[in-house]
Amino acid sequence: MSRPDSQASAATPLEAPEHVFSSSLSPDEFKALFRGHPGGVAVITADAGDGPVALTATSVSSVSAEPPLLIFSISALSSASDVLSRADTVVVHLLDAHDLDVAKLGATRGIDRFTQTHRWSRLATGEPVYRDVRAWVRCAVINRMDAGTSTVIAAHALQSHIERDVHPGGPGDALVYHNRTWHRLGEHSRIED
Repeated sequence: MSRPDSQASAATPLEAPEHVFSSSLSPDEFKALFRGHPGGVAVITADAGDGPVALTATSVSSVSAEPPLLIFSISALSSASDVLSRADTVVVHLLDAHDLDVAKLGATRGIDRFTQTHRWSRLATGEPVYRDVRAWVRCAVINRMDAGTSTVIAAHALQSHIERDVHPGGPGDALVYHNRTWHRLGEHSRIED
């Protein structure tokens, strides 16, 4: 099990307040709403001492540059949720279209995502990391909050690596998940300067 650097430590989980509302969207209505809202694709890896886990997520978001914080959520239904609920550190892989195979690997149910040993290694601090992805960031988990059937995780960025940089204003090759389909953003998808 890896430990965060001494400057960051895991905090006690927050208790989400229970709210009662007179009406609420059904799960199907909520899913339909967000099918039309594209999300960048990331794969999150961790190891809490029982072996590595990985999952694909579209919920990664930067929160603050100073200090460098990000958040993401994991479903309680994910096979990685138990490990991510205990891990002190995680690696968030920020993917582009060249990493579609890694995105699909993290999204496939019922498989060992680490059998292809040539695709990943461990950082000196012990976390599993996929090789040759666009970028990754090693983070210390600083807070967890239960939110419905998911857990929102806040993390402090400790170390990063960029394999393929995106230049300001450049088209890049971003990988986006939209309406249950993978998409590549590029010069062809730009609509305005």
